[in-house]
Amino acid sequence: MSEPAKKKLKTTDLVKQFEEERNQTADSVMSFKFNKKRIRILSETTDEVAKNSEGILYWMFRDARIQDNWALLFAQKIAIKNKLPLHICYCILPKFLDATLRHYKWLLENLEEVAKGCKALNINFHLLIGEPNDVVVDFVKKYKMGAVVADFFPLRVPLFWLDEIKKKIPSNVPVCQVDAHNIVPCWVASEKLEYAARTIRNKINSKLSEFLTEFPPVIKHPYKSDQKFKENNFATALDKVLIDKTVDKIDWAKPGYLGAVDQLDSFIKTRLKLYSEKRNNPTINALSNLSPWFHFGMISVQRCILEVAKYKTAYKASVEAFMEESIVRRELSDNFCFYNPNYDSIKGAYDWAAKTLDEHRKDKREYVYTLEEFEQGLTHDDLWNAAEIQLVKEGKIHGFLRMYWAKKILEWTKSPEDALKYSIYLNDKYSMDGRDPNGYVGCMWSICGIHDQGWRERSVFGKIRYMNYEGCKKKFDVPAFVKKYGAKVHNKKNKLNLKPSK
Repeated sequence: MSEPAKKKLKTTDLVKQFEEERNQTADSVMSFKFNKKRIRILSETTDEVAKNSEGILYWMFRDARIQDNWALLFAQKIAIKNKLPLHICYCILPKFLDATLRHYKWLLENLEEVAKGCKALNINFHLLIGEPNDVVVDFVKKYKMGAVVADFFPLRVPLFWLDEIKKKIPSNVPVCQVDAHNIVPCWVASEKLEYAARTIRNKINSKLSEFLTEFPPVIKHPYKSDQKFKENNFATALDKVLIDKTVDKIDWAKPGYLGAVDQLDSFIKTRLKLYSEKRNNPTINALSNLSPWFHFGMISVQRCILEVAKYKTAYKASVEAFMEESIVRRELSDNFCFYNPNYDSIKGAYDWAAKTLDEHRKDKREYVYTLEEFEQGLTHDDLWNAAEIQLVKEGKIHGFLRMYWAKKILEWTKSPEDALKYSIYLNDKYSMDGRDPNGYVGCMWSICGIHDQGWRERSVFGKIRYMNYEGCKKKFDVPAFVKKYGAKVHNKKNKLNLKPSK
């Protein structure tokens, strides 16, 4: 794109432009020098591919896209080198944490787009129903897959599945993981749990010249499978899921790669210039709004950075701020979840934070709300209620207000454990980017001081950073935000003088 473009490109034009940029990088994935640091070899076999195999499998989960996907590129590279068909499988889970029909529908629409793209590229796409540690294992054995490539998701459940797959498939079938989500692979950025952004920033930024590169294209695969496979049935894929079906789709975001490109284009053309100075103002549309597509891996963060970076001369401060948020802060969250098994628990807090929360757990709370009252936005704080309404209706809370939202849950619950549990539950259930390292770290930052420092001591919070209504009024037009979502004050007379919690 020109800098800045005078005319808004159509999505199809932008997609063609991305294709041209990939094609200029390499004739094909085979002529591209793949950086092996992106790969973790998890199996003990020394073979690249099991003998007498009939295909290579990429188990897609976190990065549900075709192009700009290092995991898929690596799988294709192996498949072409060994003259084998290439397969992608995606598992529709009976349940995944607190995801709802909202998330499953959005995902499924994207997978239909992925399946069509795979067909055009002679890549076999398989929509499997069930837990990956069962159905992926069955697929590998039944269809004689010679290697399994997985993308990277640092949460404990996906890591457990991958470990189980490795144990259950034949020992001569190699298993590897490729970080297709982060620009600098998580295990390369740091080999340990980092304390804060300041401790990981230079480690990441010093490696961007090596990893922030253009992608080669995924090409039409030259080897076709003769095996018979079960046809994908998207119409019935959600029939047996065990999820909350009362939380339905959002209407402001179109799923899939094309929807993501539309959002990226809109951000660059209309909001990037505002990002640096206005992104913390919930009444101004200055955010990228790309987090749902980032979470589901429908578009590569790396692709977005490559495009946004072209505008650094025009909008230097905004581009740098976007890179800080999208690279350093986001990859710091992956670091936290990968190296801290208690990423969603008070046990995962720093010692100083756990100590101060414990010392103040018996402090009187001016207000105490149940999970149901929180979920319905029935607090005495109309700003908090407006943020909750936004979350329930739109599947998001403005980034600045998400911090306020979580901190007030700490202030209005009986214990920090309840506060963390409630905030994670509500975020996972309603937010389009819930069940994500960014979400867990956001709640842990707000409630447990993760990646933060101690502040002036006060009731309930101890030394955890405090936020209040008056502070928000100094930063933005609170009444305007409240009015937008029709929020009201509830339970104003329900002021409680509680005895200290036991």
